[in-house]
Amino acid sequence: MNRPSLLRGVDRAALAVALATRLRAAGVLVSADGPAEFVAALGVTARSRRDVYWAARLTLVTRAEDIPAFDEVFGYAFADAVRGVDPVSSKSRAAGRVSPAEGLSDAGGATVEGLPWLTRQTSMAGADTAETDSALAVPDVLPSRLRVRADQPFEAFDAADLRVIGDWLERTAPRWPQRRTRRREQSRRGRRIDLRQTMRASRTTGWEVVTLIRTRRRRRPRRIVFLCDVSRSMQPYVTVYLHLMRALAVRPRMARPEVFAFSTSLTRLTPALSHRSAEVALARANDRVADRYGGTHLGPAVADLVRGPHGSALRGAVAVIASDGWDADPPEVLERAMRRLRGRAERVVWLNPRAAATGFVPTAASMAAALPYCDVFLPAHSLTGLVELFDELAA
Repeated sequence: MNRPSLLRGVDRAALAVALATRLRAAGVLVSADGPAEFVAALGVTARSRRDVYWAARLTLVTRAEDIPAFDEVFGYAFADAVRGVDPVSSKSRAAGRVSPAEGLSDAGGATVEGLPWLTRQTSMAGADTAETDSALAVPDVLPSRLRVRADQPFEAFDAADLRVIGDWLERTAPRWPQRRTRRREQSRRGRRIDLRQTMRASRTTGWEVVTLIRTRRRRRPRRIVFLCDVSRSMQPYVTVYLHLMRALAVRPRMARPEVFAFSTSLTRLTPALSHRSAEVALARANDRVADRYGGTHLGPAVADLVRGPHGSALRGAVAVIASDGWDADPPEVLERAMRRLRGRAERVVWLNPRAAATGFVPTAASMAAALPYCDVFLPAHSLTGLVELFDELAA
């Protein structure tokens, strides 16, 4: 098979990612595996501009209403392209032409000027401003319809967007933390030599030791205990946190995660959220939590979790508490409960969506009493905040 000559010398992966980024910025719904399929299609048919057009349209466009926006972005990117190694944006600027996509902006707010055909570009949102902006970038695995809204609070999302976020959380859940066990397994990069297995392997080489069998400590997923505040002050974030708790419960490789919700009393939601259907799981969870959107008894809820029948699940686990810190009980109750919780858990992570406000200060007495016992304090009020939570848990 002859090598296609149209895109010779072009970084096809960078081309696919850049084109998908421009299409998403224009409002086109591009699937997560669309760029990979586009690269595969370019390897088969890329001899003419028409071939590239249909390869991109069939792999990157999933809705009929996105075709006009796709044609506009594609026409600007590949207009008057004579050589495959000639960036279109450079030719357009040299000729002094006005881009047909003028006014189109990407996720970082920069004006679209063309495709980086010769340089690799990271698949992160806001890649054009990655060198000047120190903010956390959201991976390209984020749903395309939500990438441009990564920094918006969850209270601005509708039910359909929350359902998409739930699916994304379920796919991202394998990034949860791990722990080292006492058992060992073979590994080429292990530091300890297994003498028994090394001598057994030397039987095939005349009892001459040729290969050293090395081992390392085996790793297992660390248990996560999630405690979510479902009181009225947390109402805009409860749905997303329920999706997050469901992502914990449905993972088959998780070390028996435990999920609890509280408002005026503590309720175990692990069996209800274990259903494969997100709608059924959330409906069951809402039915079990009879006191949702009511008052808040944060201190007694944490105390019930520590001294209850499921308190042993906290030993060596990562305890994640999602609450804004408001409590109807004295702060001394929460402080005593957090002291016992910190003595059992490996790490304590507190999610407070109110902490995203500029100049946030924990004025609530209960929140101030709990902070000394927390290892990580995050807002987790947006998709970017959830990605930061994943990085902290994976660390």
